[in-house]
Amino acid sequence: MYTPKPYENKIENELHASMRAWSFATLITHGPTGSQATHLPFLLDTERGTHGTLTTHLARANPQLADLQSNAPALVIFTGPHAYVSPSWYENQRTFPTWNYAAIHVRGVPRCIEDALEIRNVLERTVQIYDEPLGGSWRFDAMSEDLVLPRLRAIVAVEIPIDSLEGKFKFNQDKSAADRIGVIEALEASNVLSDRAAAALMRAREPQ
Repeated sequence: MYTPKPYENKIENELHASMRAWSFATLITHGPTGSQATHLPFLLDTERGTHGTLTTHLARANPQLADLQSNAPALVIFTGPHAYVSPSWYENQRTFPTWNYAAIHVRGVPRCIEDALEIRNVLERTVQIYDEPLGGSWRFDAMSEDLVLPRLRAIVAVEIPIDSLEGKFKFNQDKSAADRIGVIEALEASNVLSDRAAAALMRAREPQ
């Protein structure tokens, strides 16, 4: 990922927190049939591996599974808030429009998990993280085995020990404080949800 120096983010704790916040990511592989991509929810375990370990699951019928079983490296892209930036929001307007955004690229060699108990554990962890906080009445462990077992046979779990992390947080770091504040205030006033999310991230990163 092309990342000019001002936009580099090498703070691993912040990258991990962002990966959890933007956990629906894109898994990219390249194999004999070319490049393939699947959009998946990822779980992050920061205590396993040098930079952590990602876990997800996908349909056994997904042709990308062949790439994952080949021990070839994979790329996972996490995408954060983004927004168009108008020069009219700057104090110094002798410049051009741009796009503010955050992205994290993660690389590692996948390991496919075929064991039904391990797959079940991944599903239970996924439900615990995403469904239980909603406070609904649905429970994975209340499902009958005649419903669970076919689902376990239809999917494969995947672990990716993280070999490298690249963070790019492009939020006008190369501009003056006045220009950045102009962008933040304009985005905060926007009716677009992603604009306001980008503004919130920018404001949190401003020196106190």
